[in-house]
Amino acid sequence: MLTVLGFAMIATFLVLIMTKKMSPIAALVLIPALFCVAVGQGAHLGDYVIEGVGTLAPTAAMLMFAIVYFGVMIDVGLFDPVVRIILRFCKADPMRIVVGTAVLAAIVSLDGDGSTTFMITVSAMYPLYKRLKMSLVVLTGVAATANGVMNTLPWGGPTARAATALKVDAADIFVPMIPALAVGLLAVLLLACVLGRRERRRLGTLTLDEALVTEPETVLVGGSGTVLVGAGGGDRLTKAPKTTGAGGEGAADGAEAGAGEEEFQGLDPHRSTLRPRLYWFNAGLTVALLTAMIMELMPIPVLFLLGAALALTVNFPHMPDQRARIAAHADNVLNVSGMVFAAAVFTGVLTGTGMVDHMADWLVGAIPDAMGPHMGLVTGLLSLPLTYFMSNDGFYFGVLPVLAEAGAAHGVSSLEIARASIVGQPLHMSSPLVPAVFVLVGMAKVEFGDHTRFTVKWAVLTSLVVLGAGILFGII
Repeated sequence: MLTVLGFAMIATFLVLIMTKKMSPIAALVLIPALFCVAVGQGAHLGDYVIEGVGTLAPTAAMLMFAIVYFGVMIDVGLFDPVVRIILRFCKADPMRIVVGTAVLAAIVSLDGDGSTTFMITVSAMYPLYKRLKMSLVVLTGVAATANGVMNTLPWGGPTARAATALKVDAADIFVPMIPALAVGLLAVLLLACVLGRRERRRLGTLTLDEALVTEPETVLVGGSGTVLVGAGGGDRLTKAPKTTGAGGEGAADGAEAGAGEEEFQGLDPHRSTLRPRLYWFNAGLTVALLTAMIMELMPIPVLFLLGAALALTVNFPHMPDQRARIAAHADNVLNVSGMVFAAAVFTGVLTGTGMVDHMADWLVGAIPDAMGPHMGLVTGLLSLPLTYFMSNDGFYFGVLPVLAEAGAAHGVSSLEIARASIVGQPLHMSSPLVPAVFVLVGMAKVEFGDHTRFTVKWAVLTSLVVLGAGILFGII
């Protein structure tokens, strides 16, 4: 019964947010509350929620102060040179920009923290997507999938959890998987090329000077294309007409990207918040902060709290300016932290009622005996839905040992099971149970349901490519 209700709860949640019948926050709170009552444990709902909130509170605190910190760094112009360098390299070509998004997300993912990766990637790439009217779900989808592949680094979390759960060495899991993960990363770059070419067909290619023109004030629609009349000096630039009809998903994505356009001043060289004299201080502070985080000198929430306070004090010494900067980023802070605490209700009910355990036991028990010698393949396939619908802790500490025992009975080593267990991470990074994904969609101003609809299929494909490469190379 709990198994059926657990799957029903997850399915109800996904359907409601993907069809936009409920907001993610409301669905994360109300759906599990209703199912908790349905299983007859409504009296314990408060305990489950408090336990879930207590578990995720440090994550929420980290995200709150990290958003303030990186928001201030954007305001003062720390990422402006990065944006301009990437724009010049990409030559305002949508395909190159999407590929640049994948490369940047993969490189920044070396720090092992998804939230930081998304903050830096979106900070650098968001202005380009906005200026060129590119689809923002392409930005979030490519960034999440690239980060998912890189999330398998030994210090990224999943590999360390698998090593701990099965009592093996993390290096023995990760190092042999490098060829398969490299193929997965190549698959992400190929995906970026495909999506970028779609964006290029939809938008055309602008020159660098055209891309840097002042935000358009007037839009005139003609028969041959869209003519933008610049606000400064009446500069004109002509874009290729947008494709319609059989454009399918690409056309829909473009509509989402163009709807509700707002002026974005990320590249405005005259904004009042710029602090060019403090550029190297801000760059040094950011490097020091990320270094301290990687070296684990302090808990990450404490590091970002200190960093945000120092950045505000040095860059904006006057109290009214500090209040203005905090207010400017209050929307992102509230949305993301609210989403994390709402997710605590979902995870608290899933865990507290025992739904997660029953779902895992049912899936493991459903494996036919004939598949025993192929438990590596089975584990890899199961890692996709299980790491999407469960936290990494729940999967690696609750389900993986059971899978390893089943494999051992048929001569499959724990190392092979552990390696197969990390192939679902590209999909996991878009799970509604991952707080970092709400940072990504929040900063990119993308609806979570839109991100889910667009990204899941590509993330599943990437995970299957990693699994297939692992089997082909004899790793799994």
